[in-house]
Amino acid sequence: MRILLVTPSRQSSLAGNQITAKRWSKIFRSLGHDVIVVDQFDDQRADLLLAIHAYRSADSIERFRHARPTLPLVVALTGTDIYRFLAIEPERTKRSIEVADRLVVLNSLAWRTLPERAQTKAFLVYEGAEPLPGGRRPSRRHFEVCVIGHLREEKDPLRAAAAVRDLPDTSRIRIRHYGGVYSDEWADKAREEMARNPRYRWYGEVPHWRVRRALCRCRVNVLSSRIEGGSNVLSEAIVAGVPVLSSDIDGSVGVLGQDYEGYFPVGGTAALRSCLIRAERDPAFVRRLEEQVAGLAPQFTIAAETSRWKELLDEAPRWRAAL
Repeated sequence: MRILLVTPSRQSSLAGNQITAKRWSKIFRSLGHDVIVVDQFDDQRADLLLAIHAYRSADSIERFRHARPTLPLVVALTGTDIYRFLAIEPERTKRSIEVADRLVVLNSLAWRTLPERAQTKAFLVYEGAEPLPGGRRPSRRHFEVCVIGHLREEKDPLRAAAAVRDLPDTSRIRIRHYGGVYSDEWADKAREEMARNPRYRWYGEVPHWRVRRALCRCRVNVLSSRIEGGSNVLSEAIVAGVPVLSSDIDGSVGVLGQDYEGYFPVGGTAALRSCLIRAERDPAFVRRLEEQVAGLAPQFTIAAETSRWKELLDEAPRWRAAL
């Protein structure tokens, strides 16, 4: 099958959508499919369209459905689709949802935000990750905490930095932040934070191998996002065996589970500070989190993700035939 994968981000970008597109392309090719990655549908030949982002890819989705009414159409819903654009741009976002045959969601709670008629279209695919080569080798000098994500409002990117500003001198906690910026304003904020906060360092946009090295060295990973569709950072941390401290949003709870013990409230600086201090001082707490992520790991392997995609793609030729 020839799959046309539409992603709204430029192909040179290290942004999440483009990273996802590259990983999915690799999976689809391993299943024997041809894959073409483009930023829009322009009447290219394809047997199936997979569009990342219901809102940002809406024009391509509409054109494909009009031009290829008998061919299968899959829309992969992002966090901003589910938790922002359905509310602030409902007509455009819901139209993409309406014309899609299937809606790929990346966390187990995402379906409940969808219009009732579309909920049966939801198909859960947990994003997979490769294990760390050689396993974890946490730093002995510092209690390293990694934050992996671009600096933008949805990520609440400086929350971990704020949480460690007034730690006691005896604490060895250091925040290592990896991620690009979407504006000069955020770059300025990160630099200002580094200037006044010796526990925080921002490394900017880095290649994937450096992200994996950071996971290898850190004791815990902080995900402070206000919204997430199903962060690949969580998958990377889970498969690497790295405990996660996460804001208690659906996009994380729908990945880590309701019973996971490492949550803090969205925007909760004091609560995150308490979690970090506990993680540094209480090895039993960290071990429990490690045990919980280890129990989740089999669901987040590349093999598990590939199996889910195979199930979806094997069914695809029958969707429009049934109409």
